[in-house]
Amino acid sequence: MALKHKLILASGSPRRVDLLHQAGIDPARLMPMDIDETPAKSEHPRSLARRLSAEKAEAAHAVIRNDVTWQGSYLLAADTVVAVGRRILPKAEFVDEASSALHLLSGRTHWVYTGICVITPDRKLRQKVVETKVRFKRLSETDIEAYLASGQWRGKAGAYGIQGLAGCFVQKIVGSYTNVVGLPLYETMLLLSGEGFDVHAHWQEG
Repeated sequence: MALKHKLILASGSPRRVDLLHQAGIDPARLMPMDIDETPAKSEHPRSLARRLSAEKAEAAHAVIRNDVTWQGSYLLAADTVVAVGRRILPKAEFVDEASSALHLLSGRTHWVYTGICVITPDRKLRQKVVETKVRFKRLSETDIEAYLASGQWRGKAGAYGIQGLAGCFVQKIVGSYTNVVGLPLYETMLLLSGEGFDVHAHWQEG
């Protein structure tokens, strides 16, 4: 079946691609955007997620704006921020960063914010920020050392991925699980369908 609209994902995240596949959507193009993700002074984590998702969407849109191949396409971007209170935890790239984050999250409640941004074929920009409350069990040093050895913390906000081994650490979650993975499906589909994207195009069997 020929699709009326294509979806471009301004991300290279395998987790976001998997979530879109779960929703029956196969992105026509992946466009990870290399932008400065440094929080502004005193920037609230919710505001950071909103700003970065818009900046990623706008950067990707600037690349394809005049390319006839992608006319009529929808563009989707997202950014996930993990925070304890107003303290933003960076995407961990080094073991000491990951260790510090896990010790901070141990036995505490934290927030996961994902900003989603859609740019429509007629260049309208639509945004939403989704938040989820997550509580970790108290982590033993063995828990932390074993998780660090797994390598699953690399490049992840808050130094963990809930869909992997760190799911064992989660005592309670209030809100969207897919938001913590990296793309809140309910809100994303609502945003897309509200702007005319056919989210059911691939749902028919066969």
